[in-house]
Amino acid sequence: MTLRGRTIYPGEASGEALVSRMGISFYGGVDPDSGLVTEAGHDLEGQSIAGKVLVFPTGKGSTVGSYVLYRLKHNGLAPAAIINSACETITAVGCIIAEIPCIDQVDITQIAAGMRLEVDAERGQVSFQP
Repeated sequence: MTLRGRTIYPGEASGEALVSRMGISFYGGVDPDSGLVTEAGHDLEGQSIAGKVLVFPTGKGSTVGSYVLYRLKHNGLAPAAIINSACETITAVGCIIAEIPCIDQVDITQIAAGMRLEVDAERGQVSFQP
């Protein structure tokens, strides 16, 4: 199955889907030195985003979150790609400066945690076997 969306930052990636139904605040919600989600009560709390295709509805929080994505990339702990329903500016800028493939306007309800995803952000496509 192939889902289509809008390219935020081009590139190709593949990996295991890490799916949240909650928004993510990278500043204060993700530790850039471990790649772990640290936000108390978040459905991904304690899980690593490193190397995963991170799927979540939208970002939230401080604009410093863009730099947290950059630090994650610098530390080798960034997600392989990001897929959103609606990519807001914080996540978009973070993906651009960290060169993380990113697509939004995707029906993320079709993606389950653990699925193997192929992301072609140049074409705005996410492919997987249902």
